[in-house]
Amino acid sequence: MVENEITGKIIGAAIEVHKELGPGLLESAYEAALKKELELKGLWVRQRVSLPVVYNGDRVELGYRMDLVVEDKVIVEIKSVEALHDVHLAQVLTYLKLSKLKLGLLIDFNVARLKDGILRVIY
Repeated sequence: MVENEITGKIIGAAIEVHKELGPGLLESAYEAALKKELELKGLWVRQRVSLPVVYNGDRVELGYRMDLVVEDKVIVEIKSVEALHDVHLAQVLTYLKLSKLKLGLLIDFNVARLKDGILRVIY
């Protein structure tokens, strides 16, 4: 399955989660619900994936965790914030760079219409 197909399924699953739960919950609630919804759609999902930093050839564990990695091709970073900011985009770009993946979705569930809270990020 190619990245575009995967992101389509992720967005569809996120819309289902948002319809069911609505805005205003903690990010962890959306993360767990989205993981379950994606698995119901037959996708392989890893949650809270450790992301080490390699500096001068040494692997450094700094506690970075990607919320969801779907089919080992797409990073999903989940937010439940008043507004997305440049720092949220920078976080996803950094995760893409460090993981050597090229596509991510930044999803803010704290919106009235979920389509207003989805940002596709390409590295």
